[in-house]
Amino acid sequence: MIVNYTECGWEIITQRAHGMLAAQIAAQWEHGIRTERWTETLLAVAEHDDAQVEPEGNNLLTPQGGPVNFKMKAFEQRHCMQTIDFALSKSRYIALLCSMHLSFVYGDKCAGNRQASQFFKEQLALQKTWRRELGLTANEAERDYRLLEWCDALSLLLCQHDTQPDARSIEISNGPADKTNFLIQLEKGILTVEPWPFETDQFELYFETRLIPQLAFKDAAAFRREFRKTGVKEKRWKIQKRGAA
Repeated sequence: MIVNYTECGWEIITQRAHGMLAAQIAAQWEHGIRTERWTETLLAVAEHDDAQVEPEGNNLLTPQGGPVNFKMKAFEQRHCMQTIDFALSKSRYIALLCSMHLSFVYGDKCAGNRQASQFFKEQLALQKTWRRELGLTANEAERDYRLLEWCDALSLLLCQHDTQPDARSIEISNGPADKTNFLIQLEKGILTVEPWPFETDQFELYFETRLIPQLAFKDAAAFRREFRKTGVKEKRWKIQKRGAA
Protein backbone atom coordinates (compact mmCIF):
# COMPACT_ATOMS: atom_id res chain seq x y z
CA MET A 1 0.00 0.00 0.00
CA ILE A 2 1.02 3.60 -0.53
CA VAL A 3 1.09 5.50 2.76
CA ASN A 4 1.21 9.28 3.09
CA TYR A 5 1.48 10.99 6.46
CA THR A 6 -0.84 14.00 6.63
CA GLU A 7 -1.90 16.40 9.38
CA CYS A 8 -5.15 14.44 9.65
CA GLY A 9 -3.58 10.99 9.82
CA TRP A 10 -2.50 8.27 7.39
CA GLU A 11 -3.66 8.53 3.81
CA ILE A 12 -3.80 5.01 2.38
CA ILE A 13 -3.92 4.12 -1.31
CA THR A 14 -4.02 0.42 -2.11
CA GLN A 15 -1.65 -1.05 -4.69
CA ARG A 16 -4.65 -2.11 -6.78
CA ALA A 17 -6.06 1.42 -6.78
CA HIS A 18 -2.64 2.66 -7.89
CA GLY A 19 -2.72 0.09 -10.71
CA MET A 20 -6.17 1.26 -11.81
CA LEU A 21 -4.86 4.83 -11.98
CA ALA A 22 -1.92 3.66 -14.09
CA ALA A 23 -4.36 1.98 -16.51
CA GLN A 24 -6.41 5.19 -16.78
CA ILE A 25 -3.21 6.97 -17.82
CA ALA A 26 -2.31 4.27 -20.38
CA ALA A 27 -5.80 4.48 -21.90
CA GLN A 28 -5.15 8.15 -22.74
CA TRP A 29 -1.84 7.54 -24.57
CA GLU A 30 -1.66 8.58 -28.22
CA HIS A 31 -3.26 5.85 -30.28
CA GLY A 32 -0.21 5.09 -32.41
CA ILE A 33 1.18 2.96 -29.56
CA ARG A 34 -1.72 0.50 -29.76
CA THR A 35 -1.06 -3.01 -31.06
CA GLU A 36 -3.37 -6.00 -31.55
CA ARG A 37 -2.68 -6.79 -27.86
CA TRP A 38 -3.93 -3.43 -26.60
CA THR A 39 -6.56 -4.92 -24.27
CA GLU A 40 -3.90 -7.17 -22.73
CA THR A 41 -1.57 -4.18 -22.40
CA LEU A 42 -4.19 -2.25 -20.43
CA LEU A 43 -4.86 -5.27 -18.22
CA ALA A 44 -1.13 -5.68 -17.54
CA VAL A 45 -0.86 -2.02 -16.55
CA ALA A 46 -3.93 -2.25 -14.32
CA GLU A 47 -3.00 -5.55 -12.70
CA HIS A 48 0.79 -5.39 -12.30
CA ASP A 49 0.35 -5.00 -8.52
CA ASP A 50 -2.70 -7.21 -8.06
CA ALA A 51 -0.86 -9.74 -5.87
CA GLN A 52 -0.74 -7.01 -3.20
CA VAL A 53 -4.17 -7.24 -1.59
CA GLU A 54 -4.56 -4.83 1.32
CA PRO A 55 -5.38 -5.30 4.08
CA GLU A 56 -4.64 -9.05 3.81
CA GLY A 57 -1.43 -10.45 5.24
CA ASN A 58 0.36 -9.74 8.48
CA ASN A 59 3.28 -7.57 7.35
CA LEU A 60 1.16 -4.42 7.45
CA LEU A 61 2.81 -2.50 10.30
CA THR A 62 6.17 -0.99 11.17
CA PRO A 63 7.77 -1.82 14.56
CA GLN A 64 6.20 1.43 15.82
CA GLY A 65 2.72 0.28 14.79
CA GLY A 66 2.21 2.52 11.78
CA PRO A 67 1.16 1.21 8.34
CA VAL A 68 3.98 -0.04 6.12
CA ASN A 69 4.58 2.00 2.96
CA PHE A 70 5.41 -0.05 -0.15
CA LYS A 71 8.91 1.46 -0.31
CA MET A 72 9.74 -0.15 3.03
CA LYS A 73 9.31 -3.65 1.62
CA ALA A 74 12.13 -5.68 0.13
CA PHE A 75 11.93 -8.57 -2.34
CA GLU A 76 9.29 -11.13 -1.33
CA GLN A 77 9.45 -14.24 -3.48
CA ARG A 78 5.94 -15.40 -2.58
CA HIS A 79 4.48 -12.07 -3.73
CA CYS A 80 6.50 -12.13 -6.95
CA MET A 81 5.47 -15.70 -7.74
CA GLN A 82 1.82 -14.84 -7.09
CA THR A 83 2.12 -11.86 -9.43
CA ILE A 84 3.34 -14.11 -12.24
CA ASP A 85 0.79 -16.85 -11.49
CA PHE A 86 -2.08 -14.34 -11.52
CA ALA A 87 -0.85 -12.79 -14.76
CA LEU A 88 -0.19 -16.12 -16.48
CA SER A 89 -3.72 -17.29 -15.67
CA LYS A 90 -4.87 -14.58 -18.12
CA SER A 91 -2.17 -14.58 -20.81
CA ARG A 92 1.52 -15.08 -21.48
CA TYR A 93 1.71 -11.50 -22.74
CA ILE A 94 0.43 -10.08 -19.44
CA ALA A 95 2.82 -12.40 -17.60
CA LEU A 96 5.68 -11.16 -19.80
CA LEU A 97 5.08 -7.50 -18.97
CA CYS A 98 4.58 -8.24 -15.26
CA SER A 99 7.76 -10.33 -15.19
CA MET A 100 9.69 -7.49 -16.84
CA HIS A 101 8.31 -5.11 -14.23
CA LEU A 102 9.40 -7.31 -11.33
CA SER A 103 12.87 -7.52 -12.89
CA PHE A 104 12.96 -3.72 -13.23
CA VAL A 105 11.80 -3.08 -9.66
CA TYR A 106 13.77 -5.73 -7.77
CA GLY A 107 16.45 -7.15 -10.07
CA ASP A 108 19.30 -4.76 -9.26
CA LYS A 109 18.47 -4.77 -5.53
CA CYS A 110 18.91 -8.51 -5.08
CA ALA A 111 22.54 -9.03 -6.09
CA GLY A 112 23.45 -10.50 -2.69
CA ASN A 113 20.32 -12.64 -2.37
CA ARG A 114 20.91 -16.09 -3.92
CA GLN A 115 17.24 -17.05 -3.85
CA ALA A 116 16.20 -13.79 -5.49
CA SER A 117 19.00 -13.96 -8.06
CA GLN A 118 17.88 -17.46 -9.06
CA PHE A 119 14.26 -16.29 -9.31
CA PHE A 120 15.15 -13.45 -11.67
CA LYS A 121 17.45 -15.68 -13.72
CA GLU A 122 14.44 -17.94 -14.24
CA GLN A 123 12.28 -14.92 -15.10
CA LEU A 124 14.68 -13.84 -17.85
CA ALA A 125 14.48 -17.33 -19.34
CA LEU A 126 10.67 -17.26 -19.16
CA GLN A 127 10.56 -13.82 -20.77
CA LYS A 128 12.63 -15.14 -23.68
CA THR A 129 10.32 -18.16 -24.05
CA TRP A 130 7.17 -16.04 -23.93
CA ARG A 131 8.53 -13.57 -26.50
CA ARG A 132 9.29 -16.45 -28.87
CA GLU A 133 5.86 -18.01 -28.38
CA LEU A 134 4.12 -14.66 -28.87
CA GLY A 135 6.18 -13.70 -31.91
CA LEU A 136 7.57 -10.57 -30.23
CA THR A 137 11.07 -9.19 -30.58
CA ALA A 138 12.95 -7.99 -27.53
CA ASN A 139 12.56 -4.40 -28.80
CA GLU A 140 8.79 -4.78 -29.23
CA ALA A 141 8.41 -6.19 -25.73
CA GLU A 142 10.57 -3.41 -24.33
CA ARG A 143 8.45 -0.76 -26.08
CA ASP A 144 5.29 -2.20 -24.58
CA TYR A 145 6.85 -2.52 -21.16
CA ARG A 146 8.08 1.11 -21.28
CA LEU A 147 4.42 2.18 -21.42
CA LEU A 148 3.62 0.13 -18.30
CA GLU A 149 6.62 1.49 -16.42
CA TRP A 150 5.88 5.10 -17.46
CA CYS A 151 2.24 4.90 -16.38
CA ASP A 152 3.29 3.22 -13.14
CA ALA A 153 5.75 6.05 -12.49
CA LEU A 154 3.20 8.82 -13.10
CA SER A 155 0.59 7.03 -10.99
CA LEU A 156 3.06 6.81 -8.11
CA LEU A 157 3.91 10.52 -8.41
CA LEU A 158 0.23 11.40 -8.13
CA CYS A 159 -0.47 8.95 -5.30
CA GLN A 160 2.50 10.23 -3.31
CA HIS A 161 1.74 13.96 -3.80
CA ASP A 162 5.01 14.43 -5.67
CA THR A 163 3.92 17.36 -7.83
CA GLN A 164 6.16 20.41 -7.47
CA PRO A 165 5.05 23.97 -6.55
CA ASP A 166 5.55 27.12 -8.64
CA ALA A 167 5.18 25.26 -11.95
CA ARG A 168 8.46 23.41 -11.43
CA SER A 169 8.82 20.14 -13.30
CA ILE A 170 9.53 16.66 -12.00
CA GLU A 171 10.77 13.83 -14.20
CA ILE A 172 8.32 11.00 -14.82
CA SER A 173 10.27 8.44 -16.87
CA ASN A 174 11.19 7.49 -20.43
CA GLY A 175 8.14 6.37 -22.37
CA PRO A 176 7.79 3.97 -25.33
CA ALA A 177 9.45 6.47 -27.68
CA ASP A 178 12.42 6.66 -25.27
CA LYS A 179 11.72 10.33 -24.53
CA THR A 180 11.85 11.74 -21.02
CA ASN A 181 8.61 13.36 -19.93
CA PHE A 182 8.05 15.80 -17.09
CA LEU A 183 5.07 16.48 -14.83
CA ILE A 184 4.20 20.13 -14.13
CA GLN A 185 1.45 21.57 -11.94
CA LEU A 186 -0.11 24.50 -13.81
CA GLU A 187 -2.43 25.39 -10.96
CA LYS A 188 -4.13 23.60 -8.10
CA GLY A 189 -5.74 20.43 -9.43
CA ILE A 190 -4.49 20.97 -12.99
CA LEU A 191 -1.38 19.23 -14.30
CA THR A 192 0.41 18.97 -17.62
CA VAL A 193 2.98 16.61 -19.08
CA GLU A 194 5.76 17.77 -21.40
CA PRO A 195 6.38 16.66 -24.07
CA TRP A 196 2.65 15.87 -24.37
CA PRO A 197 2.21 12.10 -25.08
CA PHE A 198 -1.59 11.77 -25.02
CA GLU A 199 -4.25 11.49 -27.73
CA THR A 200 -6.55 14.26 -26.48
CA ASP A 201 -5.70 17.72 -25.13
CA GLN A 202 -7.28 17.20 -21.72
CA PHE A 203 -8.85 14.54 -19.53
CA GLU A 204 -9.39 13.69 -15.86
CA LEU A 205 -7.78 11.08 -13.63
CA TYR A 206 -9.05 9.86 -10.29
CA PHE A 207 -8.26 7.32 -7.60
CA GLU A 208 -9.65 6.21 -4.24
CA THR A 209 -8.03 6.88 -0.87
CA ARG A 210 -8.75 6.24 2.80
CA LEU A 211 -7.80 8.61 5.62
CA ILE A 212 -7.15 6.88 8.95
CA PRO A 213 -6.71 9.27 11.93
CA GLN A 214 -5.27 6.62 14.26
CA LEU A 215 -1.47 6.71 14.04
CA ALA A 216 -0.47 3.40 15.66
CA PHE A 217 -2.01 -0.05 15.96
CA LYS A 218 -1.24 -2.91 18.32
CA ASP A 219 -1.32 -5.50 15.55
CA ALA A 220 -2.29 -6.15 11.92
CA ALA A 221 -5.81 -7.23 12.93
CA ALA A 222 -6.44 -3.84 14.57
CA PHE A 223 -5.23 -2.01 11.48
CA ARG A 224 -7.35 -4.28 9.28
CA ARG A 225 -10.49 -3.47 11.23
CA GLU A 226 -9.83 0.27 11.02
CA PHE A 227 -9.04 0.07 7.32
CA ARG A 228 -12.26 -1.76 6.53
CA LYS A 229 -14.51 0.65 8.41
CA THR A 230 -12.87 3.80 7.01
CA GLY A 231 -14.82 5.60 4.30
CA VAL A 232 -13.43 5.99 0.79
CA LYS A 233 -12.71 9.37 -0.78
CA GLU A 234 -12.02 10.08 -4.43
CA LYS A 235 -9.14 12.32 -5.48
CA ARG A 236 -9.24 13.91 -8.95
CA TRP A 237 -6.78 15.68 -11.24
CA LYS A 238 -7.29 17.42 -14.57
CA ILE A 239 -4.49 16.64 -17.03
CA GLN A 240 -4.28 19.36 -19.67
CA LYS A 241 -1.97 20.20 -22.54
CA ARG A 242 -0.31 23.56 -21.94
CA GLY A 243 -2.32 26.22 -23.76
CA ALA A 244 -5.44 24.08 -24.11
CA ALA A 245 -8.66 25.69 -22.89
